[in-house]
Amino acid sequence: MPDARRTDAVLLLVALVWGSSYLSAQTATAALPVLLVLFARYALSALACAGLVSVRRGPLWTRDELRAGVPLGITQAAVLLVETYGVAHTSAANAGLIISLTIVLTPLLDRSGHPGGLPPRFFLAAGVCVVAVGLLMTGNGFHAPRSGDLLMLGAAVVRAAHVALVGRLTMRRGVRPLHLTTVQTVVGTALFLPLAARDLPALARADSALWLQLLYLALFCSVFAFLAQTWAVQRTSASRASLLLGTEPIWAAALGVALGGERFTLLTGLGAALMVTGTYWGQAVERRARAAASRAASPRASAPTHLTEQEQEPEQEPVCPNTTRTSA
Repeated sequence: MPDARRTDAVLLLVALVWGSSYLSAQTATAALPVLLVLFARYALSALACAGLVSVRRGPLWTRDELRAGVPLGITQAAVLLVETYGVAHTSAANAGLIISLTIVLTPLLDRSGHPGGLPPRFFLAAGVCVVAVGLLMTGNGFHAPRSGDLLMLGAAVVRAAHVALVGRLTMRRGVRPLHLTTVQTVVGTALFLPLAARDLPALARADSALWLQLLYLALFCSVFAFLAQTWAVQRTSASRASLLLGTEPIWAAALGVALGGERFTLLTGLGAALMVTGTYWGQAVERRARAAASRAASPRASAPTHLTEQEQEPEQEPVCPNTTRTSA
């Protein structure tokens, strides 16, 4: 499988996992305080990541990984804090739909690979996605915004900043995604421990079903998703990553219909189709704009024009400015 398609597939899998996370988070926060759920999620994630790091060869952490991991750990914790409180005060479907507005917000913050800004067609594609979100909300019985809906809107803003920051702090640096993710989870654990300390005894009373929910949130929605997102963003742009991660509400709707007994209306189907169309249209526009910017910045752009066709170098596929090859 070509590297670009592999990267896209990983991002889509992350979107699927995150799309399935809202019901798990809602179930967990119905039984435990939000801050305790976040601490347990981070602590379990940190233990899993530390175990993986311990069996790998090489230095434990580099200076670049620590410098990037601490601020990214803070922003990721902020995303999950606002998002989890939002899920606790709105429906899982609304949470998954509103957070997808990240696809509109990220390009406004991500300028890497686009010195002159993104072309207008990109924002038209993002507009199609916004219309799709509205149709999906209508199809699932969307109502006037509640406090949880507004919190999810705030989470979309913070997530957009986080996705852009991942690309900025890891670009052209030898950052290993696993080690960076471990730093992020340790930072999150340290942040939430004092806030959840008084509720820790409640974890001992949790039943097996609740622990399964916490393990799913930690191992799949945190460890796998954070690691895969970092790996993929290093190989593409933050805008493209955000578009693919923007398919999250589609997976949330599909899983809701298949597993949660939700109705799949005509408007829901139309919204899902528009979301897929807008996502891949925007991805294609962004990819072409990034390639054009890379060619314009290449030294070959100023090469003498008097060379014959045989003397000129064969044109190579442009490399994404955010691409950094690391071991997973």
